[in-house]
Amino acid sequence: MTVLTEVLERVAASRDGILGVEPGLAIEPDASWTPVADLVREPYTLLGELVDQTAGRWNAPRHVGAALLWKTYGYWHMFPMALGWALDGRIPVMKFRDTFFKVSDAGVSIGATRVTWERGAGAIAAAVAESQAPIVKALSGMVNVGERTLWGSTAEAVAHPLTQVVKGDYMSLLKEIGKPLDGLLTPAGDGYLRKTCCLWITLPDVEPCSTCCVLSRN
Repeated sequence: MTVLTEVLERVAASRDGILGVEPGLAIEPDASWTPVADLVREPYTLLGELVDQTAGRWNAPRHVGAALLWKTYGYWHMFPMALGWALDGRIPVMKFRDTFFKVSDAGVSIGATRVTWERGAGAIAAAVAESQAPIVKALSGMVNVGERTLWGSTAEAVAHPLTQVVKGDYMSLLKEIGKPLDGLLTPAGDGYLRKTCCLWITLPDVEPCSTCCVLSRN
């Protein structure tokens, strides 16, 4: 068992077992799992269904559903990489062709048939380019939501686990990863604020996220 697996299992236990990534990362997919690559096959039927499911869950417009879907998927995809960087520098990379997902209590859960271990922020940057950029592009083209808005959620997915689970210099990591993530967060007290909005605040009768960009205007 790796150090990362132990941490992921502890996080899962603290969340009543609800975790959006398999603690061991590697899976042997059954019929409940779907290749992530299917999400970016035109005409994006499967991706559209997930957007509609998310929008329906929150009674939200379709573009808000897309943003909230990405906030969930992008978070759980980044989660083990950010933690690995902070724990021992070993980055678990799930190649796009090897990654599977399923709808779960966490929103979506992710695992891969094969995980490679690399080092350095460059490995995370490459994973973002290979495994996240195609979905971000497809979502942005499908609905009226900007790529920068979606990348803001990935930037927060770097920072959140490094403030809430294992302490790490997330601003340094974001700078090393570079664009499109660098520059989308700003430190604020013991935490940070986003420079983009995940669109949660557009839902009726909700409070803004504690990291929402609107708070910086108050």
